[in-house]
Amino acid sequence: MGLTEPNAKAHSQNPHISPLPKNRPSHPDLATPQQASNLAKTLRRSTMLIRRPLQTLTLPLLRRHFSAATVEAFVSPDQATDPLSPPYDYLPGHPRPDAKHNEVILAVPRASSGRHVAAKERKAGRVPAIVFEQENGQEGGNKRLISVRANQIRKLVDHLGRSFFLSRLFSLQVWSEHAGQGELIESVRVLPRKVHLHAGTDEPLNITFMRAPSSALLKIDVPLMFIGEDASPGLRKGAYFNTIKRTAKYLCPADIVPPYIEVDLSELDVGQKLLMRDLKVHPALKLLHSPDQPICNFTGSRSPE
Repeated sequence: MGLTEPNAKAHSQNPHISPLPKNRPSHPDLATPQQASNLAKTLRRSTMLIRRPLQTLTLPLLRRHFSAATVEAFVSPDQATDPLSPPYDYLPGHPRPDAKHNEVILAVPRASSGRHVAAKERKAGRVPAIVFEQENGQEGGNKRLISVRANQIRKLVDHLGRSFFLSRLFSLQVWSEHAGQGELIESVRVLPRKVHLHAGTDEPLNITFMRAPSSALLKIDVPLMFIGEDASPGLRKGAYFNTIKRTAKYLCPADIVPPYIEVDLSELDVGQKLLMRDLKVHPALKLLHSPDQPICNFTGSRSPE
């Protein structure tokens, strides 16, 4: 119950009593105008969030407006992982590496480099290689000279294709002796960075690997896989399909390197094109091209026979 006028005056003159707060409600059950305004804003935000589609209620958005306990009660365990925060994982509907292609690449250390050393290694059935680190998209040090088996690299490149081989993670084991014998010097996850093939025989001449720990950000030319071409209106109308880009460069967290990116052509009509921004990828991947760069289009039409 509020103080009367004389009591309020006596209250202010007594040095042992704390001063009355400003905007004090006349009744303990009533809120101040400021409290009422804050409550109204909270209710409006809550109403707006509830009206939004469930798939748009991301964790950062919920955490911005609600307490941690409220978010935990509202979000299911399957939704509790933020795709933009580590640890990363592949999202449903996005391509992921096929486990049947998992293979351990065996290597041995190489003492020196040079043309004569490389020729000697190739003659012995090995490919000169190097493994180094690339943290945050920048090439770093910690380089190690190694040699890998030529027949193993040739088999992987032939089976996967060169572009797909360069966008896939492998386990690399460096042993003190050949054929995985002796002492294990290093066991690490790597990404093939470059592979140089003979122009006439496609035999691997040299190869570069990047170490790919979970903390690494890797610059990768991800292959584009075009699908739905037969169902596209442009093809049905006799248009020509032009491929402008076959890969797209992204900065990728090492745990979610895409083996390829699907490009759906099923709705592409004559005169239309797809741009880099149209690619559907994991939100943690950063495009290193201009988003307006074209990927493909349908142009012209075939003359009737």
